[in-house]
Formats: sequence, structure tokens, C-alpha cells
Amino acid sequence: MVTTTEQYDAYPYPARDPADEARRLVVGSPSRPAEMDHFLWGGRRDWSRPLRVLVAGGGSGDGTVQLAQLLTDAKRPYEITYLDLSTSARKIAEARVAARGLSGVSFLTGSLLDAPEFGTFDYIDCCGVLHHLPEPAEGFAALRAACDPEGGMGMMVYAPHGRSGVYPLQEAFGILLAGLPPEQRLARAREILERIPEGHPFQTNPRLVDHRASDAGFYDLLLHGQDRAFDVASLLDVLGRTGWEFVSFCQPGLYEPARLTGAPHDLPRGEAMAVAEKLRGTLKVHVAYVAPTAREVATGRSLAAIPHLGAPARKLAEVVAKGRTVPVKIEGETISLALPHAAAPALAQIDGRRTLREIADRAGVEVLEFGGLWAKVEAAFAPWGLLHYSGVLRR
Repeated sequence: MVTTTEQYDAYPYPARDPADEARRLVVGSPSRPAEMDHFLWGGRRDWSRPLRVLVAGGGSGDGTVQLAQLLTDAKRPYEITYLDLSTSARKIAEARVAARGLSGVSFLTGSLLDAPEFGTFDYIDCCGVLHHLPEPAEGFAALRAACDPEGGMGMMVYAPHGRSGVYPLQEAFGILLAGLPPEQRLARAREILERIPEGHPFQTNPRLVDHRASDAGFYDLLLHGQDRAFDVASLLDVLGRTGWEFVSFCQPGLYEPARLTGAPHDLPRGEAMAVAEKLRGTLKVHVAYVAPTAREVATGRSLAAIPHLGAPARKLAEVVAKGRTVPVKIEGETISLALPHAAAPALAQIDGRRTLREIADRAGVEVLEFGGLWAKVEAAFAPWGLLHYSGVLRR
């Protein structure tokens, strides 16, 4: 059997070329500073304090490069520790960091199960790793031990329904291709996949695309020797058993059943999210923020909060000023967000530095009126991960 380390040494994942750093920055959730502040610290973090980060299972470097570059751009201090078992993946991550001239990143080769040996961290990034452990709960527990009591974690694990068709093929390939080295397994699996009937759940699932992107994507999707998916219920269970408190999914609107049923409900939060996942049926991954159990996570916002939009503010303001809805593509569907015309002047003032009070003043809106107006902006954008609050990120 090909081990996970052997797989990622042969096919570092995701497939990245350090030369591409000159033309693009790969950015996504979790681990965007404003988003982290919003969910983990209620938009109140003092960013003048160095952020101690562990990227647990850093792969070819997406999370490491993203955080280092965004914090460097914001002129905020940080100490990032990259940790991964694959030396091949580590070399790519190191080359990407070097290509950008980033500092403040240290690289370690090792298992995230040993994370507590490297100290405690304000923030842990762990994406696409825990579901590949023989005993995922051990990984969750190890990372909890490495997390500062006032810190938190941004994570991604596979979800089952949007990966329909993957697991039968993984099992079949595991039996048929046992004993072959990674390169031969890949070549043979590609041949077999060409013969899979069109009606197979894998062939009819339009959300499965990684196998078309690269050899590394194909291997990770269909030939991984250790892979499991978490539905909402099992994710919440393992978090609770290992000392973590669930904070929020990055796009909480996807987990609200009322958006699919058109009617309110009185289900407990966990059950409601589990029902929404089943109704939606398309989620391939769960991307979320969690914090140590018993830690009080700040919520709410004041006029001192600094809003950040996930789209160009002035362009949004122009659309709203014309009375048009804002189209947002979420999980393959386009959602139209409607905002009152009066919100346009406030949207135009958002720059990642101004507080809500400053935005209200510059938009010429009285504070009490602004509160009701802004509530509508928040209700439209926040469920889709398009509005976050943070402390001062930029000087």
C-alpha cells in the first residue's frame, strides 16, 4: 500500500509552480486575516501583536503563502510555522515563499500529531489533512493541545454528499492497483476511468473536477489510501470530543435550512445545519472556524468595527445605486442579493480602514438610521462570507 507520505512525495498537492508567484496569489477561506478576526476574535484583535501561526499539513504551501503575503501587505507582524510530512511538498512551499521574498516563515518536516511539541499558537490552519489520518480524532486533539486558550483554528475537511461517486472508485482502485508504485497506479487508474459507465455516480457528479486539473489532483481524489468524509453531525461530534467548540462555517448561509425550505424552523443549531447539508446535497467540503472549548468567542459589532467586503466596494455601490440586485455565485448557483438604494453611499465608503461610525459620517447618514440600514447590508452579505469585521489590519 502506498503511504500518504509516499503519495505526496510523488505528487505534491495541490500542484503548484513557484514561478506562478510572480503573477498570482492563491487566496481562499479559511485563513484570510479579516475573516479570522471576524469569527475568532469578534473583530477586536490587536494586530500590532505578532500572530503565531501553525500551518498543520502545509502541503505545497497555499495557506502558508496566503497568510504570509496578506500579513506582510498589511504590515502586521507574524511568525508562521509550516509543518508537513512530505519533503517534496515542503520544497515547493519553500520555493514559493522565497519567490515572494517573504520572511517570518519556518519550515518543519513532521506530523501534525506532534504539533504540541512545537509550542502553542494563536492560530492554526489545517486544511485537507485531518480526513486523511487513520484516527482523525487524534489529529483534532493534537491541534487542540497546540492551540493557545485564546486562539482558534481555520479548517477544511471533506463532506460526503458532494463527493458522491468518489469512495466506490477509491475502494475499487485500492483493490485492483494494490502493490503498484504511484506512477503506475495513476496511469492504470486513468485507463480504467475511461471505461467507467456514464451512469456511475462519479460520472454524473459535476462538482468533481480535481482529477482533470493535474496528476496530483487525480491521485488525491481517486487514489488516496486514507480518506474519509465528515457530515455535519460527525464533525460536530469529533470537535466536541477533542476539546473544540464549533464557531461557524465560512459561508453559514449554506447551512440554514430556511433558505431551502422557505419557512422558519425551531431546530437546534447543530441539527439545523445537518438538515441543510442533506437538503443541499452538493457540499464537497466543510470550511469552518473552531475555538478551544469554554473560550468565550466575542460576537456582535459596534460602530468601532471595521468592515471588509469580499467584492470591490465602489462597484457594489454603483450596482446598488442603480437599483439592481447583486449576483453572487455560491456552490454552483447564482443568488441575487437585494439591498436598499440608500445603502449605496455607505458601501462606497468601505475601504478596510474606516470604522462603521466613520462610514456613516462620510455617507451623511444619521447614526440611528445607519444602524437599520447597515443591518440590511449585513443580512445580505454576511451569510455568504462576503462581510467581515476586523481590528486595524493596515497602517
